[in-house]
Amino acid sequence: MARTGTTDDGDELLTRLGALTAQARAQAEMQRSRVELAIALQRGMLPRHLPVAHRLHLAVRYTPACQGLNVGGDWYDAFALGDGRIGLSVGDVQGHNIEAAAFMGQVRAGLRALASVTSEPGEVLARTNELLLSLSSDLFATCTFMRLDPCAGVLESARAGHLPCVWATADGKSGVAEDEGGPPLGILAGVSYPVTRYELTTEAMFVLLTDGVVEGPCLRLEEGLDQVMRLAGIAAVAGMDVDALAAALIKGAERVGHDDDAAVLVVGLDGPEAQP
Repeated sequence: MARTGTTDDGDELLTRLGALTAQARAQAEMQRSRVELAIALQRGMLPRHLPVAHRLHLAVRYTPACQGLNVGGDWYDAFALGDGRIGLSVGDVQGHNIEAAAFMGQVRAGLRALASVTSEPGEVLARTNELLLSLSSDLFATCTFMRLDPCAGVLESARAGHLPCVWATADGKSGVAEDEGGPPLGILAGVSYPVTRYELTTEAMFVLLTDGVVEGPCLRLEEGLDQVMRLAGIAAVAGMDVDALAAALIKGAERVGHDDDAAVLVVGLDGPEAQP
């Protein structure tokens, strides 16, 4: 039997297919623009210059999540506190969209502003937590804030639901920090954040990072932290440049199988005998 049909039916089908294709392209373009905007927003809020001090070496790496047209709210920061000490922070905002990137900027700015009033790490996190709660946002953030005195070799650290840092010294010792920490910022009121104090008597490295570096479908968190600890230990003993270590760590983040931002902040401190 011969198949029957009309030219009008075929034209209508082609018209519908064309409209659907145009709609899909428009939606993809809009989403791509949102991702590009979020990435630009993130990069614009990250520090362009790192502080300089005797004995101190800093290196950073940051890779935004682009797979799946998502982008998160990871950040790093390092700035002078005005008394010869250095403020250091790394953190991660819940969510993967423009709102998360914008909220990241608020958290980072809040940390800097409050650190100019009191740089004690536990107090900085507690006040930032109250500030974020006053914004009545649905988002929250994990964060580590440190205060480093490069001349005295004293590092003080407090954590708000964030990954522990990794440390290594030139005498062959290394580990994952076992400080207590507190809950993420922006969830509970009246929270206190304990402070851990390190007195560095030899050349040392500290690695602050976000979970996109060490955790994903292909890698458990404990294994990821162990890998970072081994790399940091080798770098400290070999006298490796902090920039080389940061590059190696962010390169390793490609193998965890994640769809997340990845941020690394490496802090290197020369021994007390180092010449100015």
